Amino acid sequence: MDLSFLSGAIASPWDIIRSLLDITIVAYAFYRILGLIRGTRAEQLLKGLVLLLVFSVLAGFLRLGMVNWLVEKLWIVFAITLPIVFQPELRRLLEQLGRGSFFASTHRSRLDREDWDNVVREIADAVTILSRNRVGALIVIARDTGIGEYLESGVDLDSLVSASLLVNLFIPRSPLHDGAVVINQGRIEKAACFLPLSDNPTLDKSLGTRHRAGIGITEVSDALVVIVSEETGTISLAQEGTIRRYLDVANLTDSLNRGMLKEDRRAAAILRRWSGD
Repeated sequence: MDLSFLSGAIASPWDIIRSLLDITIVAYAFYRILGLIRGTRAEQLLKGLVLLLVFSVLAGFLRLGMVNWLVEKLWIVFAITLPIVFQPELRRLLEQLGRGSFFASTHRSRLDREDWDNVVREIADAVTILSRNRVGALIVIARDTGIGEYLESGVDLDSLVSASLLVNLFIPRSPLHDGAVVINQGRIEKAACFLPLSDNPTLDKSLGTRHRAGIGITEVSDALVVIVSEETGTISLAQEGTIRRYLDVANLTDSLNRGMLKEDRRAAAILRRWSGD
């Protein structure tokens, strides 16, 4: 029997190796791109796009004519707006490619309760000293929604959170005193960061730039922001676009712990949903 026609259908070992290499490179590129947008607002937008894609497939499967028409128009709008929305991430991708840091690992594990308690204690000790001496401070605690696109102006630190370091960072006329300190995953990630100012017209006119910057970053993320007034030493906490002023250290500590508890409950709910419980 003549089996020569099968010779073209059987892949050579080199073809198999080349295909595996091709798949590996593409998969790793997608992994690194997802790691790049992890910790930014684009992560939430990407989740929304995935849900829209699932909805689009279901609408096509069920032959929902009007819904299909609407989804098609939404995809056109997204195709136009996505390059604008993802502009910070695209710029950072090109910068990392140019620096050769695109292939470096950036994964960090989730902060546990004991580490969070230590972070809160160090922040409270620092705020006590700063408030008593009327030294202005702006401390951002990043949570689920990333704020990476707002931190490019800052200086990388990646250090343990300690009260002495926080106090020294905000000492007037020190190199890094101007701007915000960002704490992420239990470490001081950045210092001297310039944050977006809130444009909420209903805010108290007496609030200065430091307070408006603290509120501004909470309008675009779920971060907690501790603010110490330079003029009065007043301690404030900004969250979800609002600000609570005239706090004492005990109230601040309680609010930060409740913020972490809320995050833990949200993470537990997600795990339960995925596990099917």
